[in-house]
Amino acid sequence: MRKRLLHTLKDVFVPHSHDSADKTDEALESSSRGMRVLALSFAALMVTAVAQAIIVAFSGSVALLGDTLHNFADALTAVPLALAFWVGRRAATRRFTYGYGRAEDLAGIVIVILIAASAGLAGYEAVKRLINPHDIQALGWVAAAGLVGFLGNELVARYRIRVGREIGSAALVADGLHARTDGFTSLAVLVGAAGAAVGFPIADPIVGLLITTAILFVLRDAAREIYHRLMDAVDPAIVDRAEGILRTVPGVEQVGSVRLRWIGHALRAEVDIVVSHRLTLIEAHAVAVEAEHKLIHDLPRLRAATVHADPDGPEGIDHHASLMSHLV
Repeated sequence: MRKRLLHTLKDVFVPHSHDSADKTDEALESSSRGMRVLALSFAALMVTAVAQAIIVAFSGSVALLGDTLHNFADALTAVPLALAFWVGRRAATRRFTYGYGRAEDLAGIVIVILIAASAGLAGYEAVKRLINPHDIQALGWVAAAGLVGFLGNELVARYRIRVGREIGSAALVADGLHARTDGFTSLAVLVGAAGAAVGFPIADPIVGLLITTAILFVLRDAAREIYHRLMDAVDPAIVDRAEGILRTVPGVEQVGSVRLRWIGHALRAEVDIVVSHRLTLIEAHAVAVEAEHKLIHDLPRLRAATVHADPDGPEGIDHHASLMSHLV
């Protein structure tokens, strides 16, 4: 009794960590991390592209010119994603009641389109050079520029993908995959220069076609991830974990349906639980509140949860099933 009284007084005088302000702070922190990633990766790719452009100016390499343009384009993909993070920080309104987190998914579509365009351009340049091969000047500098381009893109790709997965941003992961495709293109420049150095100029377009194929596989993965996000798909393991968390809450006798969806890089949940029909309305509400708090505490990136409690017994379960059938 004493513990329950102290817990009640704590809830009254000490705000719980799941109030709306704290949830907003967590979401803003995720967006801030995303913005920092975009700023740093944008700067890194711009430095890489400028360094390559200088070498293009005195080497006259068309292959390196194409790779330089790719790197500039990859740096610019940060713009729509940065706008999406900025829009996603806006508070929910009466029209957009879930907020603006879906802007990230729209940015992901733009990024997928850019990956597809990169694959098309890389394939076109490879076929054109296969039909009309040409010599490359200053092979050493061109090879060095290709290596710099590959390392710069790969570092940016790893950074974007890692943070994107940590904050749950599918768009940032897709943007990292895009950077990786441009890194492959830079590597093709290096291999092509090596082939030209040993008297095999056709090596550049052949490798270019192979890289185009690799880009298409990356495009497939990025498009599938964005498609899953748009269709409200979640990893089944997350659903299993949510069900396991709910079963540990005192007073929860059964776990009904568990629905999860991504909004931006945050999760929302709607769950049904079964409690004893002997509980009062206040007691059943307390179990639902505890289930909500436990779920938000223990499930990563979950920002909000709605918990519906049903009484056990035939009447309670049948009534809820009847309501669900009418809704369907």
